[in-house]
Amino acid sequence: MSNPEKLRYTKEHEWLSDVVDGVATVGITEFAANALGDVVYAQLPEVGDTVTEGETCGELESTKSVSDLYSPVSGEIVESNQDVVDDPALVNTAPFEGGWLFKVRLSEEPKDALSFEEYTKLTAGN
Repeated sequence: MSNPEKLRYTKEHEWLSDVVDGVATVGITEFAANALGDVVYAQLPEVGDTVTEGETCGELESTKSVSDLYSPVSGEIVESNQDVVDDPALVNTAPFEGGWLFKVRLSEEPKDALSFEEYTKLTAGN
C-alpha cells in the first residue's frame, strides 16, 4: 500500500487498495491527514458492520476538528485497524501504510473511484 500511484481514491479523500480475494483496504489520503491536523481519536467501523458507499462509517477527531469518515465502497467490515484506535497519530505519520483504517469485503465495485492522476488533479492548488 505504500505506493499511492497504485491506489484508487474518492473525492472525499479516502483511498482504496486493490481488491484481493474480494477484500480491499481503506484509509484516508495524506492530503486529508494534513488538512485534519494531528489526529487524536479514531472511531472505526467494527468487524461485521455493513458499510455503504458514500455513507458515514466512523469519525476522526483532530486538534482542529472532527471529521466524518465515509466509506468508499459497500460491503462488510472484516478488520479494523486497532493500531490506529490505540495510536491515532498513525493516520498522520503513515497514511498509506500503518495508518490504514479498515478492510472491507466488497459487495460491489465502487462507482466513482478516481485514479492517482485524477485525484492529483482534484487536489492541485489546495
